Amino acid sequence: MGGVSLDLQPLDTPDTPGTRLREWLFDRTETARHAGPHAVEHAGHKPEPWWKVMCLTGVDYFSTLGYQPGIAFLAAGLLSPLATVTLVLLTLFGALPVYRRVAYESPHGQGSIAMLERLLPFWRGKLFVLVLLGFALTDFIITITLSAADASAHVVENPHVPAFLHGQELWITFGLVTLLGAVFLKGFTEAIGVAVVLVGSYLVLNAVVIVAAAAHVISEGHLVADWTTALTTQHGSVAMMIAISLTLFPKLALGMSGFETGVAVMSHVQGDPADDPQRPVAKIRNTKRMLTVAACTMSVYLIASSLVTTLLIPPEQFEEGGSANGRALAYLAHLYLGNAFGTLYDVSTVLILWFAGASAMAGMLNLVPRYLPRYGMSPEWAGAVRPLVLVLTGVALLITWIFDADVDAQGGAYATGVLVLMTSAAVAVTLAARRAGQRRLTVVYAVIGLVLTYTTLENVRERPDGVQIGACFIAAIMAISLLSRLARAFELRTTEIVYDARADAFLRDCARRSIRLVANEPDTRDVGEYREKVRQIVDDHDLPNAGDIIFVEVTVGDYSDFESHIEVHGEVMHDEYRVLTVTGASVPNTVASLLLDIRDRTGVRPHIYFEWTEGNPLVHLLRFLLFGAGEVAPITREVLRRAEPRRERRPHVHAG
Repeated sequence: MGGVSLDLQPLDTPDTPGTRLREWLFDRTETARHAGPHAVEHAGHKPEPWWKVMCLTGVDYFSTLGYQPGIAFLAAGLLSPLATVTLVLLTLFGALPVYRRVAYESPHGQGSIAMLERLLPFWRGKLFVLVLLGFALTDFIITITLSAADASAHVVENPHVPAFLHGQELWITFGLVTLLGAVFLKGFTEAIGVAVVLVGSYLVLNAVVIVAAAAHVISEGHLVADWTTALTTQHGSVAMMIAISLTLFPKLALGMSGFETGVAVMSHVQGDPADDPQRPVAKIRNTKRMLTVAACTMSVYLIASSLVTTLLIPPEQFEEGGSANGRALAYLAHLYLGNAFGTLYDVSTVLILWFAGASAMAGMLNLVPRYLPRYGMSPEWAGAVRPLVLVLTGVALLITWIFDADVDAQGGAYATGVLVLMTSAAVAVTLAARRAGQRRLTVVYAVIGLVLTYTTLENVRERPDGVQIGACFIAAIMAISLLSRLARAFELRTTEIVYDARADAFLRDCARRSIRLVANEPDTRDVGEYREKVRQIVDDHDLPNAGDIIFVEVTVGDYSDFESHIEVHGEVMHDEYRVLTVTGASVPNTVASLLLDIRDRTGVRPHIYFEWTEGNPLVHLLRFLLFGAGEVAPITREVLRRAEPRRERRPHVHAG
């Protein structure tokens, strides 16, 4: 077995401040110290019981109780409880079944994006993934900014906070986002333990507030009667109320925000020691249980919180500048349980909202390196934690400034990111069920997908700013990705090279004299093709004989892949000609990697002979960039020149 290293060893450099800063920024061991969906794989952390992992995803999911009731009332008014019930039905009978299937199909936390990547090969899949990454980043970035903005609202509205902080929500939000970035630059490891404490205390405090508010509703029975009378006056029949609620619930989609994170943290879920690593049945079962319990718990809280806040809070308090804007349950906590309890609730809410941003940051730190470096579509810093943290923190600060730390203004963008990911998950499971021949499930998932598509389109129609921000992220990812791919086109792009016994024997035999390889584009592979190729090479390069020639035939596989694992097979064609067959993403890069590996294995600098390709060189360059072919000879030499700067060690390239 032979291997090719993609990284050249740097020359010794003096220990200057600039060098130390670069080493600190690009310290890849930091990946293991940051909490995220795949940190368990890097850091060797033991998996945890499903209910603990539920708290990790719950800091995102459950923390929306801090602002969801207020946003729901602003969107649906007195119909907020009915619209919330509709949202809960979609959650339990739409999103939950979809993501239970996602957990089954991607048991290692790859999620629906990886499912679609597998179902859509070549450039279609890559470009589709880049689009989904744009919306995923929209979701995660807005999670950070919206959660921090709502946390700042809880800070300034607390009666014990100094007066000079009032009206300073933007700067408080800046501070929270910056603090989040600083924590991730330092390292964040004990995520699950912190999440269990935060989620447990937050759910208990919310239950106390809701029960106290419900007791007040019961004690003043006219509140329900007044609400139903107002509904009848505004909307008439119950059927009309339900119909209107069906059109309003897309505006409440923030309440479904935790599912994508839920499947992303599967790597943390404890399975069974007897689980098959490829199909961990117990891990899948526990993840499904986690998703179900989280969805049911959140559904109860959503309906109860929407009902008590609608009945007890004057409508004007939900508006911008009102005491319940972005903090409806906190308003009730101070009103009915006193400022001491209300302050405790505010502290709990600020912490879980801030930690929701930490969950989103961790998700991005694992999502971006999962795809972009593998596609060759990321700069060097995208594979390292600290530079990526700096970039993401900067983007979050910019979004905060654009939206002026307004919770309501960011709701559309957040919901758009959530809904696009959910819709893509529904499409993925529909295609997976169809591929598995499950016709009934295919129909069910397709219907769910249509409902989610309607919800997404309606949200976009009502709040186009969400898709506009998503489009900005997509455009940025596309531009950076394509430029990076172009800049890295001449790298070796091979992760490993493995030879079968016959290929190894060919090389060992030739290494005793000289290794002469002839690049051949396989056609009919009959005896005439090889005989003509030998004659041409001998004539063009004035070789004394063809006795030591080995043909190299590279077949392009998925040309949209950036890196390839190469398997070299040896064949004897027509009892006369020795042939090495290889499959790779790009002919020149594969040949260059093979040449360097042969040199390192045998200690002999190989010669390779090419035939010039006829046609426009610019067209051939474009073919190479897009389809891995084109003018092979000069590009192979360029890849070799960049990979091996010492000319005396570089394999020989001949073209004629």
